[in-house]
Amino acid sequence: MLNLEGIDTSNKTIIHNPSYDKIIEDTLKKGEVVLTKSGATAVDTGEFTGRSPNDKFFVKQPPSEQYIAWGEINHPITLETFKNLEAFTKEELNKKNEIYVIDVFVGASKSSRRAIRFVTPIAWQAHFVMNMFILPSEEELKNFKPDFTFLVAGEARYPKWKENNLNSDIFVAFNIEENKAVMTGTLYGGELKKGIFTMMNYWLPLEGKLSMHCSANVGEKGDVALFFGLSGTGKTTLSTDPNRKLIGDDEHGWDDEGVFNFEGGCYAKVINLDKNSEPEIYNAIKRNALLENVKVLENGEVDFTDSSKTENTRVSYPIEHIENHECTLRGGHPKNIIFLSADAFGVLPPVSKLTKEQAMYYFLSGYTAKVAGTERGITEPVATFSACFGEPFLPLHPTVYAKLLGEKIDKHGVNVYLVNTGWTGGPYGVGKRMSIKDTRACINAILDGSIENAEFEILPVFDLAIPKELPGVNTEVLNPRNTWADKEAYDKQLRKLAQMFIENFKRYEDVKEGKEYEKAGPKI
Repeated sequence: MLNLEGIDTSNKTIIHNPSYDKIIEDTLKKGEVVLTKSGATAVDTGEFTGRSPNDKFFVKQPPSEQYIAWGEINHPITLETFKNLEAFTKEELNKKNEIYVIDVFVGASKSSRRAIRFVTPIAWQAHFVMNMFILPSEEELKNFKPDFTFLVAGEARYPKWKENNLNSDIFVAFNIEENKAVMTGTLYGGELKKGIFTMMNYWLPLEGKLSMHCSANVGEKGDVALFFGLSGTGKTTLSTDPNRKLIGDDEHGWDDEGVFNFEGGCYAKVINLDKNSEPEIYNAIKRNALLENVKVLENGEVDFTDSSKTENTRVSYPIEHIENHECTLRGGHPKNIIFLSADAFGVLPPVSKLTKEQAMYYFLSGYTAKVAGTERGITEPVATFSACFGEPFLPLHPTVYAKLLGEKIDKHGVNVYLVNTGWTGGPYGVGKRMSIKDTRACINAILDGSIENAEFEILPVFDLAIPKELPGVNTEVLNPRNTWADKEAYDKQLRKLAQMFIENFKRYEDVKEGKEYEKAGPKI
């Protein structure tokens, strides 16, 4: 008999590690999903179409309390409060006639992976977990012992949230010492994925291993490249390369053996998905794939342009759906690391080579600039900084991850580059978006090593090394100042962006490492 502590399994059906056929049959039978023309199923996640960052909590207790960076990202609760939330979650699960138990691994490296057990009353969530994580073999399931258990209560709202000093009547709460998490109220699948990513971001760095919010691919000669970047910078597009195998598209670890995918699947945005520009993702949407919050027409066709429910329409699918993937989900130590920024101020070069110290600085900055909405014809880009390109999922102080990155760059002789996929010739509204042809040529020069033979010049203020020439790239574009008609306007914009970096970085100066890393940033 399966032991699910505190959950009465004698009076209900436990569906433990079902097949894909079984889980899809159940989601359709229960009316949780609809079938689309491609064979994929589609779910409406209800009120929640994204994560609820203000409803994520950690128990504040020794020893983990000394490692967690408490504040806007990581909210504390008492052990007593967690026990109340856990009791409520189990009460809700005990009301159900049927629950799903899914056992998976997170991490393709056997020396670094964790065994995770998900318990949920909702069939489509079980399907999501099967898509997103690494499914154990039959042999591995025989001796499966979870390192961490995630209990999900479904849509139930927690009535005593005010007495327990919560933000609302939904919660995602973690008890690190007891290796468990509980969740209720939200049905958004991304909470399960990012909840486990958050835990890997706690566990691995304490073992001297780096956890990363990035995509990774590998060339024919075994050369691994990592791509970091916030939404809209081209991370998924640029790492999906017909000449290189995809290791993974979102979450990775880096241990003594090399780079490994945390996941066994992909979770791609599908708003305005076009089969010609992103054929790999489009073709991955078939049986076993699970779409979220898309518009399904009466004939079963999906209207990917419809954002009436949310802009954050998604699909999860097993990585096997990507034809050109690395089946081991692993690679050696990276040869190249690429930080992607879509700079809407038009200041940054299309490519620049970073020193180790600059790499740590720009990793901590996690910069991109998003285009603001238009109000009476006035547009102003908005700078976005997200520590380590994944700030919402970092339980530890961001400098912990930056220090590890610097150590690994040193140890393995890794090249690091900053690539601007944003604007050139002026800011948004004046200049134009960097051409995908030029960006691809910059990436190719990094991956084939030809950029190493270039002569470099230095961008003032930021002190970035810019190649003077690159194969396949218009030489004028390489130095951004050359592309602006008004050079004085460029110089002014350069200083303005530098000031934003400087202001943002002040938040890391609460620790001595932050003060040290600040020296590699722009100087006015």
